[in-house]
Amino acid sequence: MTRRRPVRRRSRRPGRRQRQRDAQLLVFAVVAAAGVGLVVMVVNWLLAHWWVLVAVLVLAVLAGAGWLSDRQQRARWEAVRAQGLRYGLPQLDALHHTRFEDAVRDLMHRDGCQNAQRVGGRGDLGADVKATDPYGRRWVIQCKHRRNGAHGSPVGTPDLQVLNGTARQVHGADVAVMVTNGRVTGPAVTFAKQQRLHVVDRQTLAVWASGSRPLWELLRAVPPPRRPTSQS
Repeated sequence: MTRRRPVRRRSRRPGRRQRQRDAQLLVFAVVAAAGVGLVVMVVNWLLAHWWVLVAVLVLAVLAGAGWLSDRQQRARWEAVRAQGLRYGLPQLDALHHTRFEDAVRDLMHRDGCQNAQRVGGRGDLGADVKATDPYGRRWVIQCKHRRNGAHGSPVGTPDLQVLNGTARQVHGADVAVMVTNGRVTGPAVTFAKQQRLHVVDRQTLAVWASGSRPLWELLRAVPPPRRPTSQS
């Protein structure tokens, strides 16, 4: 009876994926060791040259102080510019309609509405400028600019109907305003009174834009403040 020779088991060589993992681990270890060595060298160098670190910190402090001072200076100049903002009717008449909306926004900002923004454009749903005054009231303003000023087409009831339909329901307005550098028809004025809308016509705009009184002091029957402030 013949005996079978024992089968020798071949040693398994590591697979391709295992070799790749080992190579990646080796590279990671080398990079980590190099990084640690670099950090140690830098720390030792800084300890030996501590005055360099002090100089860098001083320069960083000076740069930060300069940046903060410049920012405060710009804020002060912006406040001065806003407080002294004035427009004459010829200036407003010469503006493009989008720049007219910007002017209305800037006037609201001058009056203390820090969040005043122009939102006019396609799909604005009757709102060109939105702002919250210092008393907490939400203002929604629709602007109608006329190139020819008082000689341009007047603002009519249909324009106010758009504002009336969206200012409160869509935009949450406490005060809904129509501002124009032109004329407003009699029926439109009557409609505005009936619907508790406010109209800033050419004459009112001239007073508001050329003076320092806020718009809510020039309009009648403005809703009471939502919150007490130092100005109330």
